[in-house]
Amino acid sequence: MNFVRLVVVTGLSGSGKTAALKSLEDLGFFCIDNLPVELFPKLGQLSVFSRDMVSKVAIGMDSREPTFLENFKEAFEEVDSLGLTAEVIFLEASDDVLLSRFSQTRRRHPLAAGRSVPEAIHEERRLLEEIKRRAALVLDTSEMNVHELKRTLWDYFEKSGEDRTMQVTLMSFGFSHGLPRETDMLFDVRFLANPYFNAELRDGTGLDPKVASFVFDDPAAEELLERLEGLIAFLLPKYEAEGKSYLTVSLGCTGGKHRSVAVVEELSKRLADGPQPIKVKHRDIQK
Repeated sequence: MNFVRLVVVTGLSGSGKTAALKSLEDLGFFCIDNLPVELFPKLGQLSVFSRDMVSKVAIGMDSREPTFLENFKEAFEEVDSLGLTAEVIFLEASDDVLLSRFSQTRRRHPLAAGRSVPEAIHEERRLLEEIKRRAALVLDTSEMNVHELKRTLWDYFEKSGEDRTMQVTLMSFGFSHGLPRETDMLFDVRFLANPYFNAELRDGTGLDPKVASFVFDDPAAEELLERLEGLIAFLLPKYEAEGKSYLTVSLGCTGGKHRSVAVVEELSKRLADGPQPIKVKHRDIQK
């Protein structure tokens, strides 16, 4: 019996769901946008009986459809009962970016009745929190263009479900620039010795050996690394067993240039021999 890959693309209005569906269409998915949630189980039934003809189906569903927020949980349970797994791709972006996109397109937010656009964005984010928790992949498109979104999705779908290994991203960031929205686990390393207050090191980054040495001269740094390594190594297979495909572990310091960068670099080396591939991202190192 052939395997049917059923993908639901959802998320915040203005986050790029239409562009995501177009990218999936280029990958050979049969795509349907703005499907009423009540028809989702029916489509699941059709997928079961048509799996010889259609092996990949992607559906766009979101708050444009009035009953989506009320009935999605029941609909997903019906699809599960058919022996199908609905793989959720959840797209989001920062409030500022969403406001800018609505301003540029002059589109009306689907929840804007009686609300300002910022209020509508906040309400939609709250209402979609449960389905976001169900997602196999959460993408923050704040700093993505259409081509970057397409490349990310292509990278995600290039392997079959059985062959894919969870991709782990270790991210450094600065609390002064805001929390990374894609974070699954967050650690604060601001208690470590700060190179910023050393005039010779201030203009460097955690990639510089002298800066890293300064950070790791703090007795707490080695204990932190040992504890983080053990905790993360323990948790990664647990998350992978739950079907999570992407995991972002964020470590923050004040500005995101010194301490968090040094710790992420060293931690990535210690986790490099594990079964999950490790990607390093320094979000704020140039700020």
